[in-house]
Amino acid sequence: MSKPIGHYTSYTINDGSLLESLQEKYGSTFELMTRREKLFLISAVAAQLCDQAPGRCRDEIYTVGHQIKSSLPLYDREGLVEALTNQIRYGQSLSVEELPMKQ
Repeated sequence: MSKPIGHYTSYTINDGSLLESLQEKYGSTFELMTRREKLFLISAVAAQLCDQAPGRCRDEIYTVGHQIKSSLPLYDREGLVEALTNQIRYGQSLSVEELPMKQ
């Protein structure tokens, strides 16, 4: 069962924010959006966050992305999005300085 947007964000009722506007237009769980629209927004937000993150991706991560696209079934790709989102928000990540050096 989906939880309302306020569960995941700082949105509070009547705060006049973009989140309030989105909730009013598309529902508290975005039930008035298509699956494709939700995936597009995930992609857009992820691209923006990636652009703002310091450093760059190792070449091998691009290969991993291709492997995920070509090898994982839909259910596992959806689960991976959820797992990565959870790790970004609540987990630990290497800093740019901690990345392994190329040999």
